[in-house]
Amino acid sequence: MKPENNHGIKRIIRATGFSMKGLRAAWVHEAAFRQELMLAIVMLPIAVLVDIATLEKLLLIFSLFIVLIVELLNSAIEAVVDRIGDEIHTLSGQAKDIASAAVFMSLALCGITWAVILGSRYL
Repeated sequence: MKPENNHGIKRIIRATGFSMKGLRAAWVHEAAFRQELMLAIVMLPIAVLVDIATLEKLLLIFSLFIVLIVELLNSAIEAVVDRIGDEIHTLSGQAKDIASAAVFMSLALCGITWAVILGSRYL
């Protein structure tokens, strides 16, 4: 049920709380999210400190965030599919596989971005 007075700053505060709750849930329940977040924490200072153009730094950082965002969406899809039932269903497996493929594609994009930008600078 939606709250009656969910406007303005109250809505923003509530939405922020829900977002923090979601990040906390992903950290606690999703090993892949923890691994990707730890990798991003290591790679973020590299992106900031490396001697490249600002736009290239932003591309490196954005690619890290894309991986995390797609992993969060993947985890949400998996949670919804698991909530529906325990029985094995072709469409449930397909939904999970497609969400996993999205994570794979985001990781590939991140890897290619880092390889092209840093490779052109240091190789």
